[in-house]
Amino acid sequence: MISSSSKTRRAFLETAGLAAGALMLPGAAFAQANGSVPVADLMAEGALPDVWEGSKDAPITIIEYASMTCSHCAHFHEATYPTLKSKYIDTGKVRFALREFPFDPVAVAGFMVARCAGDKREAMIGLLFSQQKNWAFTDKPLQGLTALVRQAGMSQEKFDACLQDKDLYTKVNQVFEKASKQFKVDSTPTFFINGKKVSGALSPAEMDAQLEPLLKG
Repeated sequence: MISSSSKTRRAFLETAGLAAGALMLPGAAFAQANGSVPVADLMAEGALPDVWEGSKDAPITIIEYASMTCSHCAHFHEATYPTLKSKYIDTGKVRFALREFPFDPVAVAGFMVARCAGDKREAMIGLLFSQQKNWAFTDKPLQGLTALVRQAGMSQEKFDACLQDKDLYTKVNQVFEKASKQFKVDSTPTFFINGKKVSGALSPAEMDAQLEPLLKG
């Protein structure tokens, strides 16, 4: 007998496999500037609503494109994001949002689960990044993802329903496609800081170097 969760994993991988070839991109280890994008274009409504952190009146807006299976993204969220949050986001200087840019079907699944977590999306993303090696880089990543989210309080039924949500699957990929085609994102993490495109896992010092001149200005 095949369990319902096994059917869900098989069905998801069969569906996601259709898009896998288009989602394989290299991560970015070092920071580099890549021009600018009009802020109005970046802020236009997308397939999925942005989840913002920080004051809407903050002088600096940062949008990060990340993949749940990107080790450089995980490193950024472990090494730099806590400082960014305490020093800039929580003090009203920066408004921040993370957008989905999945490398592969496994990353799509991680982002779908995070969206299905509702108002706990950011906490779920933090958990998945912190435990990335224990699920994303295993022989059975969806099995590892299942175990992790169940520990976080998501039921098996909700997990299965989430991965069967074709509309959510489509929208996650639409976010990816818009970033790739319109904003020329081709690696992760990629940041847009008041429209300026900067690629790479910025260290706290590198983030300071990007933000402090804007605050002084």
